[in-house]
Amino acid sequence: MVGRALCEFCEASGDTVFAYDRAALDISDSDAVREAVRLDKPDAVINCAAWTDVDGCELDVEHAFAVNARGPENLALASREVNAAFVTISTDYVFDGTKKGFYTEEDQPHPISVYGRAKLEGEQRAKEANPPSIIVRSGFIFGRGGKNFLSRVIEWIRSDREIKAITDAYGTPTHARDLARRLRELAQLNHPGIFHVVNSGEGASYAEFAREALRIANLEERHVEEVLSESLKRPAPRPQNSRLRGLFSEKLGLSPLPDWRDALRKFAGET
Repeated sequence: MVGRALCEFCEASGDTVFAYDRAALDISDSDAVREAVRLDKPDAVINCAAWTDVDGCELDVEHAFAVNARGPENLALASREVNAAFVTISTDYVFDGTKKGFYTEEDQPHPISVYGRAKLEGEQRAKEANPPSIIVRSGFIFGRGGKNFLSRVIEWIRSDREIKAITDAYGTPTHARDLARRLRELAQLNHPGIFHVVNSGEGASYAEFAREALRIANLEERHVEEVLSESLKRPAPRPQNSRLRGLFSEKLGLSPLPDWRDALRKFAGET
């Protein structure tokens, strides 16, 4: 989802884009990564690859760390060899969710799931392999082609599907197209560090996001069943609050991303 949005945005901006899906390049294969980057000699490498199945990661720790930890390390090393800027996407799930309010770049990560631990290790390995690496944490991402709840709730609403939405888990919804624009901007600036990149606004629970989607789609009479996280009995624990706020992007002259409600309205027009 994010990779597709990034490719479209970069190509529309006049960039030459070398795009690799999972079948074309396994980022956990260091030799394959090195060969691909040496061949293309890009000015920037932006890693949109990840295994984001949180429950799947909990059940297959080895694969979770191969993709989400070794993968960024391999790409960081290969980028350093060709002197390319390196950007990798991390997650709001590096935090435990116990904080009131927003997590900023100054908060100490404390992941509670295998997925979160693997992604945090991916951050650390990337920085050790290539100190100027740019780490972008985001979360609650929705966009065209996405398979997650946030990306498909409007589609489900329009098809009369019964929907369950969690009321007690909160994040900062982020449109993949807005994230793609910021990823390119950070690659151009090539300023190392950790950046929280999310749409503006106070964040939302899944249920609040679904209600806003209903309103935007003029389908407010449709029913959404509101449930608690624990009722779903999922293998992996999730942070109850993973809302992010960035402190550093504006210091680099980058404007805040649009409010998530405005972003959702644009997304609804695309679907």
